[in-house]
Amino acid sequence: MKKTISLLLTAAVLTTTATLNAADKAPNTLSTAEKAAGWKSLFDGKSTSEFRNYKKDAVSDGWKVVDGAIVWTKKGAGDLITKKKFGSFELTLEYNISEGGNSGIMFHVTEEGKRPYHSGPEIQVQDNAKGRDPELSGWLYEFYPAKVDATKPAGQWNHVRILMTPGKSVHWMNGTYYCDYVKGSKDWQKKLAASKFAKWELFGKADSGHICLQDHGNVVKFRNLKIREVK
Repeated sequence: MKKTISLLLTAAVLTTTATLNAADKAPNTLSTAEKAAGWKSLFDGKSTSEFRNYKKDAVSDGWKVVDGAIVWTKKGAGDLITKKKFGSFELTLEYNISEGGNSGIMFHVTEEGKRPYHSGPEIQVQDNAKGRDPELSGWLYEFYPAKVDATKPAGQWNHVRILMTPGKSVHWMNGTYYCDYVKGSKDWQKKLAASKFAKWELFGKADSGHICLQDHGNVVKFRNLKIREVK
């Protein structure tokens, strides 16, 4: 298991720069190498067909596809989730947050709770310069922070990469390592007990679920959403 995790981490680091460069050249497309490595696109730049609203069958009109990005456009848009569930995976995407804005990326979301964050841990998305939340972009909310801030300013595209496996999970921001952790470990449970999420019985329990793009009431854009399932 340790050898497998090490190989996954090495592969993720080696491909981060290539992915960043490919994203700049051809948004919302997969390279030949990515296809060969098992990557799938969650967004083709034209349709939100891979998503639906939380506990809904379709995507509300509060989310629009504009200039090759999924864009939050108005209050009440609702949280978006992937139609498919994912357990162990690598996810890459780009986000563009508005000035002072806030959003989030959640994983292992189930639809048993009233809200996605009742079950799914959240990777913070916000304008670190003018946002009001002490949890900064790229951190695992209330669990694992980063020692650096590699984000670009509001209005610019930031690249997030996440490796999620039972043995270890890792976050990168714009190619910079942010944090790693083992979901469900003793350290995780300790942090959970001290967090606001402790009151929700479903939180962090699922080992598979939807990926969620959060409606936090601010303009946010997402593009280059790609995922690779890890066996």
